[in-house]
Amino acid sequence: MKHSYSNVLNLSKLVLKKSILGLSIWIFVLTVITLIVAAAFTNLYSGPEEVLAIAETMKNPAMIAMVGPGYGIDNYTSGAMMAHQMLLFTGLAVAVMAIMFVSKNTRADEESGKLELIRSLPVGRFSNLLSTGIVGFLSFLTMSLLIAFGLYFLKIESIDLEGSLVYGLSLGVIGLFFMAVASIFAQLSENTKGLLGYSLTFLGISYILRGIGDVNSEFLSLISPLGLILRTQTYVNNYWWPIIIMFALSTLIFIIAMYLNSIRDLEAGFIPSKAGKRNASKFLLKPIGFLLKLQRTGLIGWTVTLFVLGISYGAVFGDLEMFFTNNEVLQQMLPEAAGISLAEQFLTILMTIISIFATIPVLISMLKIKSEEKKGRLEQIYAKKVSRNEMLTYHLIISMSLTFATIFFSALGLWLASTSVMSDPISFLNICKSAFIYAPAILFMLGVTVFLIGAFPRATTLTWAYLAYSFIVVYLGNLLQFPEWLAKLSPFGNIPKIPVEELTLTGPIILIIGFVILTSLGFYTYNKRDIKENL
Repeated sequence: MKHSYSNVLNLSKLVLKKSILGLSIWIFVLTVITLIVAAAFTNLYSGPEEVLAIAETMKNPAMIAMVGPGYGIDNYTSGAMMAHQMLLFTGLAVAVMAIMFVSKNTRADEESGKLELIRSLPVGRFSNLLSTGIVGFLSFLTMSLLIAFGLYFLKIESIDLEGSLVYGLSLGVIGLFFMAVASIFAQLSENTKGLLGYSLTFLGISYILRGIGDVNSEFLSLISPLGLILRTQTYVNNYWWPIIIMFALSTLIFIIAMYLNSIRDLEAGFIPSKAGKRNASKFLLKPIGFLLKLQRTGLIGWTVTLFVLGISYGAVFGDLEMFFTNNEVLQQMLPEAAGISLAEQFLTILMTIISIFATIPVLISMLKIKSEEKKGRLEQIYAKKVSRNEMLTYHLIISMSLTFATIFFSALGLWLASTSVMSDPISFLNICKSAFIYAPAILFMLGVTVFLIGAFPRATTLTWAYLAYSFIVVYLGNLLQFPEWLAKLSPFGNIPKIPVEELTLTGPIILIIGFVILTSLGFYTYNKRDIKENL
């Protein structure tokens, strides 16, 4: 039995060496953002009236759907406020970190042939996945402790040691849980694409279940890992049982993943691929048809996810008007917009969030060309009659099409759900205007990605950092009272909030021009540089 774990420590050192830079950046960014936000909450509101107003806001079904059920509302301290409004979104980032980490050290290594080389050495059948789990566990534990003690040493009155440990370890077990889930999908799927697709879909479903459950059904919230961890009620009740349950589930799921890993063949998966047709269609013989075939599952999955996300947000519009109308304090907080309904004002906030979520599949689709380059497949394609410009153009067309598809279906889902619960629903045209005005911002992000693929292929992760920055400064900027110029550094901060603000095309036009320039530079540099493996 001991041979099943042969050289696990040496493999753990190898995994750590490969991943230490990426893990360090993730941990540093998450820790710093958490501490900055926690410190900002102490001076965010000038008096009890403003605190009361934001506490009342947290009772709104729309806010519950976004950040989770409120707690400690009667005495809404800085600690409770920060934990309530930040734990979920920080947890989403940690989950993505865990999924990417597992993907890089499992399926990606199999596809590149590295794991086959490692398995030819005296390595146990459990060693590879276990070494990934060990490094992941230590990483999330380090992150948890850094965040916990960092919060405690801020010496904020309502942020005590126990609450800080609960907050930090809550994020840690979210990472462990999604690391375990991704490890399962690494055994079920046959490639990295499947692992990421299944894992991110599971994450999206968890978020949507939690949102629906927090508003309508406690049971749905408890079966979602994101909903379960919010029951810690950090800095108020500091419940430990959700952390214990999540840790136990993570351990059990990871053990199952190790067993599955030990009995499957290398480069195989338990979910078999469909048998292909004997003869390819004419469409499949074209590069664009071939690329659509490769990305079909992801394109459909993300479109459906954004549609369901729109439905989940649209379902909370039914009680919105009544809630705000009966609350004078909240009315004073809303921006002045004569002739604009409260629902339409709230719509602008939702569209900012949805547009940022819609950017994720667009960037993933565009980065497929880098993934193929990394695996050494592009050289075989370019040896034929297919040019670099042609491949890059087809990837760009698919990504641009996905931009408009995800925006449209998220707007459609929101309209369908809101129409069913509102007596005076927002028109579909107004929802589309509010949604499609963000298309130039998404295209600008796409342009940045194309430029990095061409000029700096090793630095494409900067696009995700830029998207995370955009979410923080645009969505949390008003809450944390960031200077306006910080939001203007993000493409999403240069979009007019329709229908609250007037439709001005200056910002969108500049973003479209930026998209054209960056894309052109990306094409030029991509044609000039060498095609490399293992970027």
